[in-house]
Amino acid sequence: FPAMASGSGDGHATLKRCLGVLRDARNDSEQFAALLLVTKAVRAGEVDAKTRRQIFDAIGFTFPTRLLISGQPPPGCPPHTFRALGLTLLACFCTDPQLAGHSQVLNKIPTFNEVLLSPCSPDSTSMVDDVYQCLSAVLATARGPRELVAKGTVSALCQAYLSGGHGSDRALTLLLGLLAVAEARCWQRDTPQLLAVLSKLSGDFLRAEDMTKFELCEVLPHFIPVSAPLTQDSQGSECLHRVYKGLADILGSKLSQSQRDPALKLAAGLVQACGAEWIPAGSAGSKFLALLVNLACVEVRLTLEEPDPVELEGKKEVVTACYVLMEMGIQECLREENPLLDEVQKVQLMRIMEEAFGAVIFYLRQVKQEDLQDPFVFASVRVLGAWMAEETSSLKQEICELLPFLVHYARKLFKEGSPAVSLPQAELGSTEGPALPQDALRFLLPGFCHLTAEDRPRAILVSQGAPALLCEYFLHQWELLSSEPTAPAPLTSTEMSLQTLCGIFLNLVVTAPDLVRQDKTFSSLMDVLLKSLPLLLAREHHLVLAANVATLGLMLARILAGSAALQETQSAKEFFGATLRFLSQAHTARTDPGSDSLAVAVSPAYTSAWDDIQELWFLGMQALADCIPLFPCLPPAVLRARWLEELLELLSRVSPASLDFELIAAFQGVLVALARASEPCRDVILAHHGTEWANLYGMAALEQCLAEQ
Repeated sequence: FPAMASGSGDGHATLKRCLGVLRDARNDSEQFAALLLVTKAVRAGEVDAKTRRQIFDAIGFTFPTRLLISGQPPPGCPPHTFRALGLTLLACFCTDPQLAGHSQVLNKIPTFNEVLLSPCSPDSTSMVDDVYQCLSAVLATARGPRELVAKGTVSALCQAYLSGGHGSDRALTLLLGLLAVAEARCWQRDTPQLLAVLSKLSGDFLRAEDMTKFELCEVLPHFIPVSAPLTQDSQGSECLHRVYKGLADILGSKLSQSQRDPALKLAAGLVQACGAEWIPAGSAGSKFLALLVNLACVEVRLTLEEPDPVELEGKKEVVTACYVLMEMGIQECLREENPLLDEVQKVQLMRIMEEAFGAVIFYLRQVKQEDLQDPFVFASVRVLGAWMAEETSSLKQEICELLPFLVHYARKLFKEGSPAVSLPQAELGSTEGPALPQDALRFLLPGFCHLTAEDRPRAILVSQGAPALLCEYFLHQWELLSSEPTAPAPLTSTEMSLQTLCGIFLNLVVTAPDLVRQDKTFSSLMDVLLKSLPLLLAREHHLVLAANVATLGLMLARILAGSAALQETQSAKEFFGATLRFLSQAHTARTDPGSDSLAVAVSPAYTSAWDDIQELWFLGMQALADCIPLFPCLPPAVLRARWLEELLELLSRVSPASLDFELIAAFQGVLVALARASEPCRDVILAHHGTEWANLYGMAALEQCLAEQ
């Protein structure tokens, strides 16, 4: 024993003898005596991996388990002697990752929790240390985090930290590790306990006037959950207000870079989790928000306008945080309902952000081919996409010059499946859909939609092969949407991307019809649209996307009427049938609240989406009128659907004053096209007093058409 205690070479020989005794012991007393020597060696740190395995092979999990549940210790020993020995052995075994994930260790988690929650006397501190070692090892295993959450370790760690007892700093470290890998599960199960920890941390943060304040900037973001918005809870809101006040104290002071960076990252974490809801309304809040975005823009310019490769590498994380703050700045400058900023502040911030985005563009123009996998490049493209989506007039020249890079970058990531999104930069207040890890295009689509409406950027995008890339992307996103559940849910990023893609293609169809005729991409797109619309209309909750697909399909069909896909194929017939259902079911008659007469109104199924689809419906009606003479299958389809009879009956029932000029023109365009293209349709219109209704509603073109022989 003395040799082992001194750490001499004889100690190792003694340890081997003890292992032999453990294997061959005839009774518990011999085993216990040998075990005392083994645990002495373990605690002294004298056990290498090979010896540790020998100990495990000698006693396995059976003996430590017996020790943990054994009752009375030998005479003269402290009450927790057996448990302490068992925990020491488990802590030793847990240094082997394979053993740490063993079910015999995982089922001891309730025992570990119990030790943490028990009063800690001076002679039991080693037990607490051993428990923390075991829990740290379990956390690092594949099954560990789930088991720890399920077996109540989050609550135990929270209480251990709040008690401030021995090892409470290790409890906080373990909580940070658990939240990093299982945030949603932790908050779902242990919200009150985690809020109690956040309450203490936020209070300490507000009161601290030394370096502790900046250290807490690094800790607090881990306790601001994206999965459980704190603004929905009074205690959470109080915590956020304390963090806001603490941040206001920091950012209102003169800071070194090492002090400012953690504060900016904390602010970005709050924005990712809560948007701008944690910033109070009023003068103080608006000044703070403006200062926050201003500081972020300054940081971006200082880092990117004259980038030093070595310095930039160390600044990427904080600049990415600044991107989050800039993205919030864009949204707040555009916010009209209950804005935090006044008009003067908005104008000033937009000018400051324009300079910062100029620096982002400058940086992206320097990016080399071998750096395209860098997550920071992705973050830079993403935030520029947010600017392009909203601000269409500034930096136009610079953005046009960058477009070839953006298309090339998006294509490379999409085709090669790059993992270039490991830097944190979450959505601001939106619902995450199934985004691809390489999905840079998703963030560029809104900007591309604006740019394809203008001649020069559209020409650049076309020259870079953007239409073909976007068509492939449309098909991929459609496959993703098709695999999503059909239950009502918030709009996903997949559906938003498909809607924006339809907008881009509509721009191209309207402004570049020759391109549509010549580029086979659009024939491929037409094939996808023909198949997708009937499926969309068959599923609920996709009316806006269906309106986009129907209108785009009709607009494309006008130009591609001669293509094989549209010549009396089954998919074409199903597509046209679906478009007729979409267009014909948009309006109904209902009682006018101001009188006893009926008025035309948007159908109940369309009401909630009408603001988003109204323009598409009118454009679709116009495109349908253009398609009727081109596709002989359309008039019979209209007759089968009995749309003519229903439309004429609607006009006969409602007050003419309830139809505005635009709606009358839309109906007239389709009626005239049908009357000219089809004798049976003309006969139906005449049989339902079409001439009278044309005269009553001021449909001069229809009246003239019906009067012709």
